[in-house]
Amino acid sequence: MRVIVTKSISRFMPLFLIFCFAACSHISPFSPFAYEQSTSLKVESLNLMSKASEPYADCSDEIEAIKIKIEKAYEYAKGQPKNELSAKQWQILMDPERNLLGGFLERWKAKSTLSDIFIREAKGVVADAFNTIIGLESGKIKESEVK
Repeated sequence: MRVIVTKSISRFMPLFLIFCFAACSHISPFSPFAYEQSTSLKVESLNLMSKASEPYADCSDEIEAIKIKIEKAYEYAKGQPKNELSAKQWQILMDPERNLLGGFLERWKAKSTLSDIFIREAKGVVADAFNTIIGLESGKIKESEVK
């Protein structure tokens, strides 16, 4: 009985390995640039959000600068082959109709200032969204591991 099971397993092992390699080819390789970019933007964005108790107009230049950086990160992610999931996460993060960074910045603009409690809670949600993006990038297979 044990011999039959062992032969069955060894017969399916090549098929299993093919599926593993095929699965790996559905994501882009790890990008140190994308990882650094996402961690830096997380810190910059959370620092900017901390200033939302000040009038929006006082921080408008800094807000526009972070929007441009986020847009660049999205375009970089979108331009990478097999990187749709990461690109989608950047798109969700910056969407002004959602409750992440884009929505936070729109609310700040509409209200001029935001309460410290709201800022603290929103920072937690935005930090989690950045952690998802960072986790997606850091979880990718590095080119040196594929060879």
